[in-house]
Amino acid sequence: MEQTLFTNEVILSWLQYFSQNVPINLAKLKMLDITGKNKNLIPTVMGNRAVLVFTDAGHPDIFYDMWTAELGDCDIWYNEGSDPSGPIKHDKVSDMINRGINASAAMLILNPNAATNYHIGMENSRFACGSVQYVCREVRAIIMSKLNLGDQDNICIISGESIAVEAAIIAAEGSVIAVEYDRRDRDTMKCNVEKFGLNNVSIIESLEDDILDRLPRPNIAFIVASPRLSSEIKRLLAINPAMDFVIYTLDFEILNSLPALFRETGLQRTEAIHIAVSRVNSKKMVEPFPAPWLISARAVQG
Repeated sequence: MEQTLFTNEVILSWLQYFSQNVPINLAKLKMLDITGKNKNLIPTVMGNRAVLVFTDAGHPDIFYDMWTAELGDCDIWYNEGSDPSGPIKHDKVSDMINRGINASAAMLILNPNAATNYHIGMENSRFACGSVQYVCREVRAIIMSKLNLGDQDNICIISGESIAVEAAIIAAEGSVIAVEYDRRDRDTMKCNVEKFGLNNVSIIESLEDDILDRLPRPNIAFIVASPRLSSEIKRLLAINPAMDFVIYTLDFEILNSLPALFRETGLQRTEAIHIAVSRVNSKKMVEPFPAPWLISARAVQG
């Protein structure tokens, strides 16, 4: 069993403490342990009305970060000290922005405005402005569907900033490696990581210098195709020969080269889809979006 400050016995004692002091249905409670882990507090609070958070010392900006993420109206129930005993306190996040956490403890966060209807394919307006030209939300929704991520997946995403954000939220127990070759795109990715409170994203500038050896081994990759595609696939297969791939391309020449590349690298295509999205704009004119191909592939069995 994974070592943690909060054993089953400690968790049960905190559950009893809050059940005795706060009118809440424990059956609807989400629990999150952020001690020594790359766990995403802010997206969890955004998507759940009640979150019991177990935390250690060393989070001086935790309430300020929640406030800047527009969670200032959330209610925090907590006590002084590290034990589930004594008087309980109750404050808004907006009243706690100058406070931090200096001891291991638990706190109950109530968010009556939680977005419990979260669905794949966020509005582009939610992402940080910067150098990135984001794919339209309908295409992103299909990409996320094809990635079919689990909460413990480790994903490598190359030049797919908004995909990295949604992947990090879904793979809450896993990790995301975001490869951004352009410095401006790395800066935009960092802004998104801060904006969404993502602690399970590692931003790197390339796949070189054995950097992947120091990060969680990915089991799936999403790649926006470029002339680097062949070397990227080979590098990722060297890390995990059983890796699954989803490749995004608008380039006909790259699309045409994929069968030969797959044969060379021992991959087999599992699916190929073409996506076309159009919207009616404010002038009642049909406005088409770029129509990419999504190619899924995995290692040939045997």
